[in-house]
Amino acid sequence: MGTIVSDNQKLPSKEILKEIFAGSRATIPMVVGAIPFGIIFGTLADQSGLSPIAAIAMSIFVFAGSSQFIALGLLAAGTGPLIIIATTFIVNLRHLLYSAAIVDDVKHLSAPWRALIAFGLTDESFATIADKIRKSDDAWRLKSVQWFYLGSFSTMYGNWILCTIIGITLGELVPGMSNWGLDFAMSATFIGMVLPYLNTRPMMACVLVAGAMSLGTADMPHKLGLMVSALSALAVGLSYHLVSRKKKS
Repeated sequence: MGTIVSDNQKLPSKEILKEIFAGSRATIPMVVGAIPFGIIFGTLADQSGLSPIAAIAMSIFVFAGSSQFIALGLLAAGTGPLIIIATTFIVNLRHLLYSAAIVDDVKHLSAPWRALIAFGLTDESFATIADKIRKSDDAWRLKSVQWFYLGSFSTMYGNWILCTIIGITLGELVPGMSNWGLDFAMSATFIGMVLPYLNTRPMMACVLVAGAMSLGTADMPHKLGLMVSALSALAVGLSYHLVSRKKKS
């Protein structure tokens, strides 16, 4: 097979396919939790006054689970487009943290690649790529990070669109599916994503603070509690890490 040139890095086509499939495989556990989430979105779309075509288009062009659910609720309440855009923007502010976490690892890529990564940086794909980066060396990052990410993104993206279509279909055949509690699978998935990182005291402190703050700020409007919890957890975890490193030195 030949080679494909990307950002001044030559990688054999066989290796590219290997990285794409590796990214896809690493994301499959996340997909399992996202399946019921996507199906529920599809079942709720019609109840919220969104046509099947519009619901599928939202999953294709927006591709943001929590924001899509919030948009459905606001649409059902007759909210104006500016309020919907502003609310979903606030909810997705957590992606600024995701971007900051991997910016140094993708800054060598071309603008089109960075745009694709920005579009597809879901919670699940971020967790997958961040874990892979943490376990890999600089040589892998410079040559392969975009292909691994492409596999992860494609898997999540295809799954989300497919599950939206399944949900729309099932919503017409099986009324009341949205009340089955299937969305718990997503919570279980995120718990599974966090557990492997609980191997240091700063990380445990970070998770505990995030959990406590999320409960304490649950009633904040526009899901602002998510940002407050995340920033509080980051501050505590980073402070703990810096103090621990200073004591060791």
